[in-house]
Amino acid sequence: MKRAAWVAPVLWAVVWAGVGGAAGAQDTRHVTEPVIPPSCVQLPARLRAAQSRLDERDERRLDTARIQAALDHCKPGMAVELRPADGNNAFLSGPLEMRSGVTLLVDEGVTLFGSRDAALYDFTGPGATPGLCGTLAATAPAAFPAPQNPAPVHGGCRPLISINNASNVGIMGDGVIDGRGYALLLGRSYSWWQLARQAEPTNQRYYNPRLIVANHADGLVLYRITLHNSYNFHVSVNGTNGFTAWGVHLLTPTTRGQDARNTDGIDPGSSTNITIAHSWIDNGDDNIAIKTGTTHMSVLDDHFYSGHGMSIGSETLTGDSYLLVDGLTEDHTTSGIRIKSNVTRGGLVHDLTYRNICMRGVKNPIAISPYYTNQTTEGYEDPHYTGDRIPEYKAIQIENVLDTTPGDVLLAGLDDAHRTEVTLNGVRVVGIQPGQVHGRFATVTTGPLGTNLDFSQTQVRVQQGGGSGPDATTEFSCEGRFVPME
Repeated sequence: MKRAAWVAPVLWAVVWAGVGGAAGAQDTRHVTEPVIPPSCVQLPARLRAAQSRLDERDERRLDTARIQAALDHCKPGMAVELRPADGNNAFLSGPLEMRSGVTLLVDEGVTLFGSRDAALYDFTGPGATPGLCGTLAATAPAAFPAPQNPAPVHGGCRPLISINNASNVGIMGDGVIDGRGYALLLGRSYSWWQLARQAEPTNQRYYNPRLIVANHADGLVLYRITLHNSYNFHVSVNGTNGFTAWGVHLLTPTTRGQDARNTDGIDPGSSTNITIAHSWIDNGDDNIAIKTGTTHMSVLDDHFYSGHGMSIGSETLTGDSYLLVDGLTEDHTTSGIRIKSNVTRGGLVHDLTYRNICMRGVKNPIAISPYYTNQTTEGYEDPHYTGDRIPEYKAIQIENVLDTTPGDVLLAGLDDAHRTEVTLNGVRVVGIQPGQVHGRFATVTTGPLGTNLDFSQTQVRVQQGGGSGPDATTEFSCEGRFVPME
């Protein structure tokens, strides 16, 4: 897939200069467009894919060993390059492990496919159960209310690409990494996605790999890479200081109409100094889901399509803070700005700035909720779960946000002692009716441009206040912002 020339370096300076009242709500690094390193080795493709599909006869012709050997022997600061050769354009692999300082470079026109052999992904650590990957747990958990059920466990599978205790790793290039979540597992009658959907009715545990998982991976960079059809979450980053995703193109499912349950886009957790910029995300769950313990993160000039929007939660027990979302376009996501938790998994979320955001076709443009019940969108009433992990949402600024189509808004706190505090300045949802505005135990402060949200039928307190940021008194427009997925 050929990429358009980037104009990001010019825009970047504007974004950093315009933080204003955000007061540290952003990545603290000075982030610039990444650079692809020189190659230590070029590996030629030996397989040929047609219409993004491999021939069945090639399903056992794995490239895992030669890719892993190249990664193991590459010098830091260089790349293992997967290139087309003699009409061949594909690689097939089981799990790979990245090394410090090494980049995996997938050339334009090349696809790295994940194997359909579940046995290759079996977790081999202490206490592992052989043959678990690609299966449901033997028994479903006890029938507690959904939020108290144990979340699905994925420890039975290794991801396709692991970055563990390795720094300055890169995954780059204009090629594709495809998990083929839609395809039948070898020797099985179901696909990864069908397994996930089968587990849903009883919230049963199931074991699917993820595409990329990073743990303690300081300095990780994803650049220009395209990610398709992940088995489960696409990118999970944990315990990391410094993660950049720039120009990433994520599309799942690639065939419209297929059911790709639980395929989150990019999920950082327990990490700091994160930037996701100039990226395109269209997937089967949260486009971005910020997990607990994440701080100092920037989401800049991104485009979201199908998915559940720009999310925080549902796990916020150890807190989330200092987030800047600037220049986001959301086109038919289910939610726009979404913060979700409940009393079984909540904590303090604070100092968040959302600005210059365009939406259309979004069911819930804003949903800030302590009522999470494992659903795609939040309910408007307290489900009365029991627990002492209380969600608290403070110092949230929402400025220059325009939804060009009507949708429901929810601003809620748990009780009067844990009120949600939000500033709205230049926030408009075209065509919204008073009955579509929901809330209680929340305090809204309005800036100079105010909002067209009518809280008169809610229990939300509204008070006048000042605005912040360079656009606090300038009308915001979404003209030209809605563009096709790249």
